[in-house]
Formats: sequence, structure tokens, C-alpha cells
Amino acid sequence: MIQKIKARLAFLNLRKLGALTLFFMCINLFSCKDDKPKTATPSTGKINSLSIVISDQLWNGEVGDSLRKKFAAPVDGLTQEEPLFTITQLPVKILDGYKTISRNVIIIKKEERNFFKFEKDQFAKPQNVVHISGNNVAEIIAHIEKHGDSIADKFKETEILKNQEIINQSLLDDKKIRDKFKVSLKIPSTYKYVMSRRNFVWVKREILSGNTSLVIYKVPFKTILKDDDVVTNIIEMRDSFGGKHIKGKNPNTRMITEESYSPYFFSTILDGKRTYETKGTWEMKGDYMSGSFINYAILNRNKREFIIIEGFCYAPSTDKRDLMHELESIIKSVKFLK
Repeated sequence: MIQKIKARLAFLNLRKLGALTLFFMCINLFSCKDDKPKTATPSTGKINSLSIVISDQLWNGEVGDSLRKKFAAPVDGLTQEEPLFTITQLPVKILDGYKTISRNVIIIKKEERNFFKFEKDQFAKPQNVVHISGNNVAEIIAHIEKHGDSIADKFKETEILKNQEIINQSLLDDKKIRDKFKVSLKIPSTYKYVMSRRNFVWVKREILSGNTSLVIYKVPFKTILKDDDVVTNIIEMRDSFGGKHIKGKNPNTRMITEESYSPYFFSTILDGKRTYETKGTWEMKGDYMSGSFINYAILNRNKREFIIIEGFCYAPSTDKRDLMHELESIIKSVKFLK
């Protein structure tokens, strides 16, 4: 009898042990599933678009004015006024049970807490989400004024990367550029070589209303740094190369920098190298053609020279912001070969 009781107890213990083992196996199974990376929802939106979640009352008042001043300001260097971002206003109630998957989002709320926060990939990827709240209009505007420029820079950086991702889907063979200038560029295959000289390469993309172009050449160190007037030196340089290589349809026409407007000038870094960025408008001397340009003069200290990469467009009946943004995205893909 005692032996039967002991055997029965041993059997029950084995059943408990088996149940516990199964329990922990299930926990481990679900834990493993939870540990697996979840696929992020792809963000959406056209290039240079921005969604602002805000009440109509705030949007139609001083807060909306402050937002438009920062994020719909005219883009530098275009022949006509076009906004930095194309803004879509969305009501706050859209957040109730819904996650916005726009690439760039600003959420404005009037509530008790005075708050600013930047979230990366909160609802989708890639995505920038900016949360701003305040107890009153003055507090909200203070956040926009304080952080607006850095927010815009971050949005622009994301849009450059998105454009480069699109460009990378089909690329032009840049061997000619590599061989001549020892740099690589990721250029869409929609561009074609139209000129290749010893120290000058020109590629062009035809569009319905005109064309967009990239030119690459190099100049000695002293061409740009011969004195303190760097901007004037860059303009003289681009007018010299434009006049030599880029002509109009009529005889004795040549590309020059628009004489009526001063260009915009900035210093930046490309591929770790000091770079001068110049934006403005060009015209065809002796003709009626004109358009926008963006010029990057990249300093190569080792060879005491500048690599010049310039994008320009001719699109008289088309908005030029996104055309110039594509050219900027291409230029910022530059890599110096070792």
C-alpha cells in the first residue's frame, strides 16, 4: 500500500514538473516573439511636405502665422516665391485612434503643460514628429521661435535623404566623373551626358517644361581664395565656365549669373570637406532664358583645388523648388575617392 502511495505521488510530481516545463516553454516562446523586431510602417508624403496637427482656432491666429513664417517661408535662390514646405493642416481630433504616418509632422496643442519634444520614427519610418504645447498662445509661439530653424533643418535633412533613396533606385554610370575628378555622384539614370571635356562634364535631364542640369569641373585653389571676396570670385568663375561651355540657341549667347540680384552665400561641409554654397539665378546673355542655380565649391586641400558641382534648371512654366531639391540631393551624395 505504501509503495502504491509513493508511486502515485511520484506520478503527480512528474505531471506538475511537465506542466511547469510547458508553462515556461510558452513564456519563452512568446518572449522570443516579442523580441523579434517589428516591421515599421513606411512613412508617406510628397517631397518637401509637412503635416501640422492643430486646431482651426490656433491655425487661423497668431500661432498659425508663426508656423507659416517659419515653414512656408520663400526658398532662397528661386526665380519665383515658393514655400519651404507644402503644409497640410489637420484637426487635432485626427489623433484620436489614428496615428499619422506623414514623414514630417508638427503637433500643436493648447493645454496646461508647457512642452516641447522631438520624436524620431514615432508612428512610421522615417519620420520626424514634433510635439509643442503651451498654456497660452505666447508659450506656444515661444517654442516655435526658439526651435523653428532647427526643426526646419531636420526636416530638410530628412527630405534630402528621402530624395537620395528615390534616386538610388536607378543610377547613371558616373565613370566619366570618377575618372576626371576622382569623386563619385549618385545621379538618376534619367540624366544623360551632353558634354565631356578634359576638365568639364555636363549631364542633363529633359522634362516636359524644360530641363535640369548638373555640371562638374575643377579650379585651382587661388581661383576662389585669391582675396577675401569669395562670393565675387565664385561668380566670376561660374560666368567664365558658363560662358565657355553653356550657350543659348542664338549666336553670341552665353550663361551668366543674373546681374540684378545678389546670390545667397553659405558655408557648409560636404563629405567632410569645407564647402562654399551659392544659390541664385542665372540668365542667358543675349537671350530670354533664365532659371535657378545652386553651386557647391568643395575644397580639396590635398590637391590645392576646388571641385565645383553645380545644378541649374530651365523650367519657365513649372515650380522649381522640387527640381532644385533633387539637384541638391544629387550634389550632396558626393564622395571623394581614395
